Amino acid sequence: MKRKRFTPEKISAILREYDNGKDVQTIVREYGISKASFYKWRQRYEGMDTKSLKRLKDLELENQKLKHMYAELALDLKVAKEIIEKKL
Repeated sequence: MKRKRFTPEKISAILREYDNGKDVQTIVREYGISKASFYKWRQRYEGMDTKSLKRLKDLELENQKLKHMYAELALDLKVAKEIIEKKL
C-alpha cells in the first residue's frame, strides 16, 4: 500500500478547512486520510501557521538524523571497546 506524505502547507490547509466549518467526514473522504491521522494532526499542529509547521517538520527530520548518527557512533564505540578488551 502506498504511503501518502502531506507537506506542512497541505496539512495546514486541511486544518484551516476544518476551522472554517468543513465536516471531518468530508475532509477525510476528500483527502483520503484516516480519521486518526486527522485528529493526530489536529492535536499536534493546532494553531500553527504554515511557516512554523514547516520549521517543526525540518527540526523533526534533523533530530531523526542526529539520533541515527549517535546510534552509529555508540555502536562503533562498543565494537572498539570489545576489540581492546580482547587484546588485553
